[in-house]
Amino acid sequence: MLQNIFSLIIETIASVLGGVLLLRFWIQAVRVRPPQQLAQFIFTLSDWAVKPMRRVLPGVGGYDWASLIAAVLVAVICILLELGVRSAFNASLIFSLSALLFFQWVFYGLIALLIIEAIFSWVNPNAPLAPFVRALNEPLLRPLRRIIPLIGNVDLSPLAALILLRVVHQLVIYLITMVA
Repeated sequence: MLQNIFSLIIETIASVLGGVLLLRFWIQAVRVRPPQQLAQFIFTLSDWAVKPMRRVLPGVGGYDWASLIAAVLVAVICILLELGVRSAFNASLIFSLSALLFFQWVFYGLIALLIIEAIFSWVNPNAPLAPFVRALNEPLLRPLRRIIPLIGNVDLSPLAALILLRVVHQLVIYLITMVA
C-alpha cells in the first residue's frame, strides 16, 4: 500500500516536471513565445535543473539541449526511485523503463497539445492561448495538411496526427521492450 502511494507521488511529480522540461524544449525548438504567465510558470519550475546543466550542455543549433537532457534525467531518477522501493536494480531494466517513461511524456504531451488545439477550434478559436498552442502544433500538422485536404471546411490533420502518434508510440514501446 505504501509502495503504491510512494509510486503515485513520484510519478506525478516526475510527470509534471518532465512535461514542463519537454515543453520548455519544444517552445524553443519551434521558436514560439509563450504567454507571460505560462512562461513564468515553466521557467520558475524548471530553472533549478536547466540553468546548471547549461554550463555543461549549451544550446546548439537553436535547441535547448539542457531541458531535453534534464527531462531524460528526471525519467531515470523516477524509475530509480520506484525500483529502489522494490529493490530491483538492473541496468537494462532501468534504461528500458526510463526510455519508456520519457517517450510516454513526449507522445502524451504532443497528443494533449493536439486535443487542446481541437477544443480551441471548436469552442473559442480566438482564446488567448490558441495561437500559442497552434504554433506548438504547427511542425506536426504542416506536413499532414499538405497531404490531407479540408473536407467540408473541417481540418482532419489533427486526427491523422493523433493516429500517427499512437502508431509510433506503439512501435517505440515494442522496440524498447524488445531491447530489454
